[in-house]
Formats: sequence, C-alpha cells, structure tokens
Amino acid sequence: MKKTIIAVLGAMLLPAFAGTPAAADTGLSWQDCGDGLRCGRITVPADWAAPEGERITLGLAKLPARDPAARQGTLVLNMGGPAQQISILRQAQSSFAGLTRWFDVVVFDPRGFEASAEVRCPDPAPWATNAEWVFPDRATYARYTERNRRFGLGCADAAGPLAGKLNSWQGARDMEAVRVALGERKLNYFGNSYGTVLGVAYAEDFPSRVGRMHLDSPIDHTNRSWTAWLLPRATTKERNLRRFADWCATDRSCALHGRDALKVWDEVMARAAERPIPAPGAGAGATAGATLIASRATVAFEATWPELAKSLAEAYAGDATRFAKPFPGAADPALSRVTTCADFPFPTAWREVRALERRLRRVAPRIGWTAAWPMANLCAGLPQMTPFPPHPVRPRGLPPILIAGGEYDDTAPPAHARRITAQLGGARHLTAKGGHALYWSGNPCVRDHVHRYLTTGQLPPAGTTCGPASS
Repeated sequence: MKKTIIAVLGAMLLPAFAGTPAAADTGLSWQDCGDGLRCGRITVPADWAAPEGERITLGLAKLPARDPAARQGTLVLNMGGPAQQISILRQAQSSFAGLTRWFDVVVFDPRGFEASAEVRCPDPAPWATNAEWVFPDRATYARYTERNRRFGLGCADAAGPLAGKLNSWQGARDMEAVRVALGERKLNYFGNSYGTVLGVAYAEDFPSRVGRMHLDSPIDHTNRSWTAWLLPRATTKERNLRRFADWCATDRSCALHGRDALKVWDEVMARAAERPIPAPGAGAGATAGATLIASRATVAFEATWPELAKSLAEAYAGDATRFAKPFPGAADPALSRVTTCADFPFPTAWREVRALERRLRRVAPRIGWTAAWPMANLCAGLPQMTPFPPHPVRPRGLPPILIAGGEYDDTAPPAHARRITAQLGGARHLTAKGGHALYWSGNPCVRDHVHRYLTTGQLPPAGTTCGPASS
C-alpha cells in the first residue's frame, strides 16, 4: 500500500503576484469525521490568476495533537501522489501519529481530488491496464497515446472550472489559503515525494511565510533539462540492479545464488528481444518480450528482490510467466497524471522519447534506460493544459529547511535532493541508506532528525548520513 500511495517547456510562468489568499473564505470549523480525524472546508478561487471568478471547496482533515499542553502548533502534511490525502491519512495515520506528540497534523485534498471539488474522469487511466509501460514499437505507442488522449479529453470536460487549473502554482496558493484559515503566522510543512514539488513552489512564492519545512524524497522541479533530470534516475536504477546482483551473490535464498545474476539478466533480455519468451501460466499464447520484462522488473526495493530472482531464473529456463502475469498493483489516481503533466510537461513524441532512451542507454544500458518512459506514459496525448514547468528557484529570506533523500531512491534520486538543497539557501541535506519515503518507511535515524528539527529548528550536522531502517 505504501508503494502504491508512496509521478510545454518554455511557456511563461504564471505571475507570482496573481491572486492572494485574501480571496479565500477562511472561515474554518472542524467536525468529527471518524478514525480520529476532524474535517473542515474552506473555499478558494478555481483560478488564482482570476481570483474574482468561480470558487471551489477544499476539504481538510486534522489529527489533533495528543497533549494540548505539549502542542507546538500545526503541521501541514502532504504524503505525495499527486493524490487525495484525507482517505490516505485514514489508512496511514499510524506512520505519522508520532508527529501528534507536538502538532495538530493537517492534510488537505489537492484541488480536483475527492473532498476538494473532486473531478471524476469518465474513463480509467490507460496505464491501469497496461503492464508494459516501456513500449516495443511506434504503433503500440501510438495506440496508447490515442487512449490517453481520450482519457484526458474526458477529464478536461469533467473538470469544469478546474480545467487547466490543476498544477502546483495553483496548489501553492491553496496551501497559503490553508495557512490563513488555520490562523498560523507561519506554515510548518512536511512534504513527502510529490508533496515536495508543492513545498518548493510554496517556498518560492511565500518565503516569508515558511516556518519549518521538511522535504522527504524530493522530486526535482527545478531542472529545465529533461536529460539532466532523467540521468540521476537512470544511474540510480542501474546501481540498484547491481545491488540486487550483489545480494544474490551473498544470500543463499536468492534463486540465482551461485550464478552471475547480471549475466542472467543480460541473457534473458537478449533472448526476449530476439523472440519473446513463452509465458504459459499467463494465458494461452502469452509471451514476455524484453520491454515487458524491463517494465515489470522492480529493483529499488529489497523486498521485491526474491521475486525478481525467481522470475529471472524461470525466464532463463524458458518460462516467463512471472513477468507476464497481470500486474497486481493498483492504478495511479486518474487525475494524478493531469496534475503531474502540468508540472512536468514531458516530451512525448515517439522520436523524442526514443532519443532520451538512447542517451540513457549510454550510461545505464541494462535497466536505467527505462527511466525515459514513465513520464511519457503519463503525458502522451493529453490535451494542452496550463503548464507550470520546471525552473530554477532562488527564494530569499527562507529559514533553514531539512531535506532528506535515500541513496537507493530511483524515483527521487540523491542528485535531485542535492540540487534542491543548493537552491534553498540555508537548507541541509540528510542522506540515508534507503529508498523512497524515508520517514514514512520508518527509518528511525531520519525520524529522530525530523522530530528534532520540527520541534526545535535544529538541523543535523552537515554531512550526516543515516543507516538503513533496519539498523
């Protein structure tokens, strides 16, 4: 569940001064809404660039501080996605309950999601049924692009006043309205994964309103070069495959123990590229080609390595059923890709994506090159929307910010965290031997530093590295 919960350049940025939280209805009252949560609503403009226009409702939820005497204020939390937050907090609140020792923990559903003027796209996102997100040929990609285009047009029709208004520029202003409604002089904020895009956008435009801000596993929204943005993802993914091979060499439970796992990988991929490998257990006539195997091989999480080893061993022996079986994971929230592609208007023409893939293959030839494809899956064919593209940030007057990144995170690689840290003056980068969502995954060292920082403002010493969660 954690991993499911726990993705047009050159257009002018929307003016930072357009729309102010004074346009929001800051009357906020809380009512019990089950599972220990209290819920409330505020109204904000559908378009902060035209604040006198139509309005929408934002839904909020609060986990109250456990001890009013020890309470230090409010902490706004975004767990990532982009996705609904209230229903996720109901399931994940034990992971964040430690914060209620000192804070009321408040979340709000981003605009368009569930309690916040929900947009219900009439068609499912096509990735929900497409396990092979690395495309084998132009024709297959073109068919997928058309399905995604129809999906996006349906979403745009369903969005009404929110059409073209689903990006983190709008979201940062929603968050400032939330701060005002909460009556907080400064915003204390914890952004996880995609929630860091919102955090950086807020810090850029409201630096004087930032209190303490922790960004965990940050997604870099400051790099205009897609190649430079993808390279750290690709190289980290490649290193994770080597880590998998090292584990196989030392752990007898690995189905490839005693063999060179990288050579097995190379052989399986070469054979599957020449002729798809039969997958009899996945249905009559089912096979797995190289792009399907690359799509289904997860290397970032140690918990998936035993299954990957079994899948490779069986595919090497001529049965790729484990790779070809229907994907058990849940689909991304449909609206998530609309928001993501507004913030990251990725190039999606077949020739452009293949050109990025070729560049990545030079440095990450085994599996890292697949990093060219996830964003293309999200964005291919979507109708034109108001973009908030990546750009460098240099906000002035920020307090110290704590940024934590996992060395093995190929979604938010270490280079992304370092780049963001360098642009947020006075920020401190905390490295950990781990993957994505360090606090959420329970890394005790990271949690200790985050708690100390949020309650006292004390940053870890420069160069601090946390060990793995199990240490």
